[in-house]
Amino acid sequence: MTHDSSPIPGTSSDQARSSPGFSIGGTSPFMIGIGGCGMSALARMLSGAGLTITGCDSTPSTVTKALTDFGIKVSFDESASNLPEEADIVLASAAVAPDHPMVLAAINRGLIVLSYPEALGKCMTGRTGIAIAGTHGKSTTTAMLGCALTDTKLDPSVIVGATCNQIESGALQQPGDRVGCRVGSSTIPTGDWKTKPGILLAEACEFNRSFHNLNPTIASISSIEADHLDIYGSLDAVVESFTHFAQLIPDAKAGGKLIIGHDGAFRREVTAGLNCDIETIGFNPGADWVVGYQDGTTTIHSPDGLSHSWTLALPGEHNAMNSAVAFALARSVGADPDLLEKSFDAFAGLDRRLQLLGTRDGVKVIDDYGHHPTEIDATLRALKTAENPAKHGGRLICVFQPHQHSRTRFLLDEFATSFEHADVVIVPHIYFVRDSEAERHKVNSSDLVDRLRARGVKAMHLYPFEAIIEQLEGMCRPGDLLVVMGAGPVWQVGQGYLDAGLNR
Repeated sequence: MTHDSSPIPGTSSDQARSSPGFSIGGTSPFMIGIGGCGMSALARMLSGAGLTITGCDSTPSTVTKALTDFGIKVSFDESASNLPEEADIVLASAAVAPDHPMVLAAINRGLIVLSYPEALGKCMTGRTGIAIAGTHGKSTTTAMLGCALTDTKLDPSVIVGATCNQIESGALQQPGDRVGCRVGSSTIPTGDWKTKPGILLAEACEFNRSFHNLNPTIASISSIEADHLDIYGSLDAVVESFTHFAQLIPDAKAGGKLIIGHDGAFRREVTAGLNCDIETIGFNPGADWVVGYQDGTTTIHSPDGLSHSWTLALPGEHNAMNSAVAFALARSVGADPDLLEKSFDAFAGLDRRLQLLGTRDGVKVIDDYGHHPTEIDATLRALKTAENPAKHGGRLICVFQPHQHSRTRFLLDEFATSFEHADVVIVPHIYFVRDSEAERHKVNSSDLVDRLRARGVKAMHLYPFEAIIEQLEGMCRPGDLLVVMGAGPVWQVGQGYLDAGLNR
């Protein structure tokens, strides 16, 4: 996207509390692709900060309805003539092509066009930016940290690519609306960092190098693995991209800090030449922040020699690590450690991350966003340990929808080893997004099923979703744990199975 990198005056509004006054270059943004996770959260955040937001999307959805209910005007006419006259800047989703009619219309009118990450980077300028990076766990860590900073009265602005009913008020208060953002204050109101610029907490996504547009003061990189190889081509290129991101952090004198995984994050390569403070975190006793996890309880030993612990509602070592990273980041901006423990104890999770959809006839149905081999293995391992369906005569049944043909092809061998904790795996068609038609024909779901069967996993390919639901109705029995996984619409299978039970 074309954009103006010159300083832009603020657009603050009069509110009951001090507004962040995010500066993106206009007071009336029009957002193309407003129904996406990140875009919808950004729309709410900017609207809550006093800007007049309008937008469009290709099709209506529950997200666009929620935006309309929030007071944001959303249209579904994406023709050039529908670009409002009053729009003074255009923000475009990463899914929007440069030749989109409304993008071209905006350029013809002389308007600045910012991509979503460019707009987020503008918002972070002049704030105490906290950016959560890593191949896994970004949304969960961001949501945990956002709730914790709210509970410790640091009043952050937060934007996360998932929804959670604890984001606005914190985990220690009554749940509110299911949102992916909150608007905080322009200065940190309390603690060791009192009067410093207000916190803006956000995920730092490596897809298409979008996190290179951010302006973090403090950042974390929990893990680096091969992913988005349709963009990067190799793991070396992925590591190089994270290295570039780390170089955006200011030096230690300006408060810059990076918390990086002691293991699994290529820390030596990423941190070479950095002038910010660097602390490592991990289960390795050599880390600066040493993490432990046993019987559902997470412990952390901080660099100052103190220990803290909490018990999460979300199972698994991976979630223990997510919360530990959140704890270390929160302490880095002066959050009270005792309140942090209480906040993590009360954190209930976010949508599509080990989310309990419901129970039908003794079958518990879980929905999860996991779509990378490491995420799948960690999630299934955690569920098998925490739920132990075999103890009740049940099985762990996984419906997994691969996301992108290119990712499936590049990581096919890794995917094939990720389901050893499942008793049955059902694979629908691969979710087709971003890839070319040529890529679409290079791999299919049957390739994955064949690999799973060769490893002794009971697996089958079924499509459409209705056929999978019918199969589940005949297969599932009391005590089973049904997990639907993937970044596409596979959640519809889990919800459809539950709904079918109500309609009998």
